[in-house]
Amino acid sequence: MAVRIAVGCLALFTAWSFLSILWAGVPGDAWEGANRTLLYLLVFALFALWQQRGASAALLLGAWTLAMVGIAAFVMLHVDSASSLSALFSEGRLKYPAGYVNASAAQWLMAFWAALLLARSERLPWALRGVLAGGAVLLAEVALLSQSRGSLYATPIMLILIFALVPGRLRTFVVLVPIAIGIGLTAPGVLRVGERLVHGGNAKVALHHATTAALLAALLVGLVVALGAAIECRRSFSAPAAARVHRSVAALVIATLVAVLVGGLVAAGNPVARVRHGWDTFKSGSGYAANGTGNRLTSGLGSNRYDFYRVALDEFAAHPLIGIGADNFQQQYLVHGRSEETPHYPHSVELRTLAQTGVIGALLALIGLGAALVAAARGLRGGDPLGRSVAAAALGGFAYWSVHGSIDWFWEFAGLGAPAFALLGLACALAPRTVTPERALGGQRAMAFRRLGMGVGALAAAAAVLSLAAPWLSQLQVQSAARVWAKAPHTAYTRLDDAARLNPLSDEAYLVAGSIALRFGDLARADHEFALALGRTPGDAYATLERGAIASTENHRRGALELLERAARLNPRDPLTRRALRLAREGKRVSVEELNRSILLEAQRLA
Repeated sequence: MAVRIAVGCLALFTAWSFLSILWAGVPGDAWEGANRTLLYLLVFALFALWQQRGASAALLLGAWTLAMVGIAAFVMLHVDSASSLSALFSEGRLKYPAGYVNASAAQWLMAFWAALLLARSERLPWALRGVLAGGAVLLAEVALLSQSRGSLYATPIMLILIFALVPGRLRTFVVLVPIAIGIGLTAPGVLRVGERLVHGGNAKVALHHATTAALLAALLVGLVVALGAAIECRRSFSAPAAARVHRSVAALVIATLVAVLVGGLVAAGNPVARVRHGWDTFKSGSGYAANGTGNRLTSGLGSNRYDFYRVALDEFAAHPLIGIGADNFQQQYLVHGRSEETPHYPHSVELRTLAQTGVIGALLALIGLGAALVAAARGLRGGDPLGRSVAAAALGGFAYWSVHGSIDWFWEFAGLGAPAFALLGLACALAPRTVTPERALGGQRAMAFRRLGMGVGALAAAAAVLSLAAPWLSQLQVQSAARVWAKAPHTAYTRLDDAARLNPLSDEAYLVAGSIALRFGDLARADHEFALALGRTPGDAYATLERGAIASTENHRRGALELLERAARLNPRDPLTRRALRLAREGKRVSVEELNRSILLEAQRLA
């Protein structure tokens, strides 16, 4: 029943996300956001409704986890052998292969928690447990190359959740100790790579040493855990001996926790001062993100997230019931934000849900996820010991995505969201099911209901495929036009027209077509394309600015002033827009060519 409630409520949340297209300021972005929610629903339903036994679920989760370990090893070796590190790192932080540093860290750490919790299962072969433990070390080391502060703050929360909620705490601790030692011994060398990239030094040598140390630590930890697992498999303890071992390990756990707490307090200093410093840097946006000095992981919470969250909460307060529409945050931040950033998303899954889908969407999502967690919790206490271990490992991966995603834009990153919902669905699939006898129906009546269900299912599947495929095909056409426009502009325009028809809600194809027309000096066509874009997204600041500059270039002063004033209202902090408006108010002509050259230079600076 819990699984059905979860699927039903998440389906309603998906439908509500699609419905938000009707009131969204940018319908194309709302469709994209709703499609992403649909993808997560399909992935979750696929795994949650496919009931699993412990062995089959362990095969699925083990295969994914080991694949992630293999990819992590490839990334570590690939980075070590790369001739140039500039394409792989951003400001000393590994962004490869995800392209976003925090996502790169999260994709490894989701698998890390799954590997850790799988490695403690006595039902798995001892050699496999060793491989998983060594793989956990390697996953953590690759994640450290990204220097994600979000992952650093998510780690103690994950430890609290695991030791508070997941059975088998002593087994978890015994496996965690060698893994933590392996990570702790090699972490300074791994972090040194980023410092050398930012502050100068031979980063290649530091990276080679870090890679060698990480691989060696993973090998040694794997051997230690495999040896311990082999001893456990081959020796049986009497009840008194087992009780003594249990008490000894429990005492060791308590002593270790006390030592870690004391060491943390000593390292952190005055906890009140540290909390105050963290809040001040978070609220002001100062810290490493602002000045680039010190160790990034311990330099505070400096970023612009406080401002992102402020705008998201303000939008929720202004539209509490239905929200502003899925993925419709950027326009509101351009108008109400205070930083120079132009985020597409509020960097928090909770605030994203509240601001963009309102109370109705938030309740549907909360009930759906709550029911899913209830089903997964039943899997943690099922009758199959292997199934319990797999459920814990799958929940560990999903929990990490949820915790870290509370302070980052992981919902919008499908490469993380889809595996996370697959893990949650797998945990639900291990919950014991109760079979309820159905009412006997007459033959013809049963056949009619079956045909009706198949028909509705076929229509829903066709609609889902169409909804997912159309924007994707449109994006392919846009990308194709961007590749050929310099040599074949007419071909590019044709493909962009096709893209606009495939995605009738997005203004992207018209924006690209207008930009191409400007590069060829065709102001009439550019103005027409930007007007079409504004027909789909009236609040687009870029299209409004370009139309205002075109009008000024053609000496239509009144129209240019109206458009530039509107562009300034839509993006009040943009210096190029303010400068263009000032020139127009002074009666001077705005050169659209100079404007676009400045836009290009600003984009290159930000990149």
